[in-house]
Amino acid sequence: MFSPRIMRLAALAATLAPGLALSAQATAKGKSTATAGVPLAMSAIKRTDLERDLYAMAGDGMRGREAGTPDEMRASIWVADQLRSIGVKPMGQDGSYFQWWNMVRTRVSTVSTTGALGDKPLVVWKDFVPLGSANADVSAPVVWVGTGADTTIDVRGKIAALQITTPPAASIRTTTNSAEVRYANAAITAATQRVQRRGAVAIILVADSITDVAFDGLGVLRERGTYDVDGGAPRFAGQATQAARPQSARTAPTPSFLVRGATAAALKAGAMAEMHVRVEHFTTPSSNIIGVVRGTDPKLRDEYVLYSSHQDHDGVRYVIDGDSVWAGADDNGTVSVALLAIARAFVKQPGKRSVLFVYHGAEELGLLGSRYHAAHPVVPLQNIVAVLNGDMIGRNNPDSASLLGIQPPHRNSTELVDMALRANTLTGAFKLDSIWDRPTHPEGWYFRSDHVPYARMNVPAVMYSTNLHPDYHTPRDKPSAIDYPKLTRMTQWMYLTGWYVATTPKRPSIDPGFKLER
Repeated sequence: MFSPRIMRLAALAATLAPGLALSAQATAKGKSTATAGVPLAMSAIKRTDLERDLYAMAGDGMRGREAGTPDEMRASIWVADQLRSIGVKPMGQDGSYFQWWNMVRTRVSTVSTTGALGDKPLVVWKDFVPLGSANADVSAPVVWVGTGADTTIDVRGKIAALQITTPPAASIRTTTNSAEVRYANAAITAATQRVQRRGAVAIILVADSITDVAFDGLGVLRERGTYDVDGGAPRFAGQATQAARPQSARTAPTPSFLVRGATAAALKAGAMAEMHVRVEHFTTPSSNIIGVVRGTDPKLRDEYVLYSSHQDHDGVRYVIDGDSVWAGADDNGTVSVALLAIARAFVKQPGKRSVLFVYHGAEELGLLGSRYHAAHPVVPLQNIVAVLNGDMIGRNNPDSASLLGIQPPHRNSTELVDMALRANTLTGAFKLDSIWDRPTHPEGWYFRSDHVPYARMNVPAVMYSTNLHPDYHTPRDKPSAIDYPKLTRMTQWMYLTGWYVATTPKRPSIDPGFKLER
């Protein structure tokens, strides 16, 4: 005898999605499925496939899949080949799986940027690190201001040199990169703020002992520069792309530089300093990988459920614990292989609506691929009925997860959220942590993944995550650290939500008055 609760869930699922194969009914006929109220095709989602695919995609051979490099291209081709073998049809350009677009990259030129302290030349990235991305020509005497606390020291028209000190503990991030780099970034911000409005023509920050340890890593990170995409949707309200803004509209702050601790003696002696920074701009290609499983209903098949991931990560960077490959297994290999598993289920049993699988390029560089596709979708934007995006779904407590876009101001479709909550009840049964979805959360997690450009353009959207962890954006984010049973349940949850959207006659609607602002 089935409990009243199971029968109510089965009835609810049947109401949401007519045509479901209910295990309560199937068992009565001598058949079996995994969970009450789910399609038989969910059995195509297997832990063994997820684990095999993740070791391939986030193995060291992919070299971290950094956007704009051959490594991202290698991973993109691998994803496209998996979609082809599963039976997902291409929806990119010229009958391929690829939607091509260009990143606009701005970086400090290693060749043309020079420095000198007195008669001693300084080599960029080795002896000094520019802390901005703007052209600069500075030649002036140095005045030592200690820690910068003494505001009576006149630095107008001079180069202010000061010692980095320990930043406030609350300003140091608890995740991403190494502990020394996190400390150094917070310390640089705090030190710069002490002198930046006092009329100096430039600022030189002297590393303390911890920042000295981080120095090479900071150089590797900042040498990459900044990125944007021409013609992309804005990430934030009112944002124009950097490439679209005229040069005169780009405000350059006071030029600032980091030097090693050993440079302090020369700076205290009041030497002349000369810094020449040259910035270069160029484009480099990236791509979105897009495939489709066509729906079965003649009236609904031209509407689309969009599953979203990103295939890129951080590439090969500085060494932490003897490893330089920032593999990105959780970020975002977990969701990338989850989409492959979900695709197997939809190929086995298509929904009434069609399903798009979109792997966005260069998410790590500012949501570039999703911003491009939201502005240049392969199907009319109004035909995309929901975006189900995931970012990092394989770590932390086995019974907890987050659904972002579940509460105002981030929630844009109560009907979509209700479908996701019901799907969770029938699959992972996760205890949902709503703190990460709050606009006051210090990480601003909602705004850091690929659903945002779509939500801003009034497409119903949610984001699935198991949140940050100490291995985030480090070489320690490896396939061996993933909780595969949890990843399987998260994949089933994403799949069943999409199945509801793909089979329910009424598409989820936007909440009245929704307006996404940060």
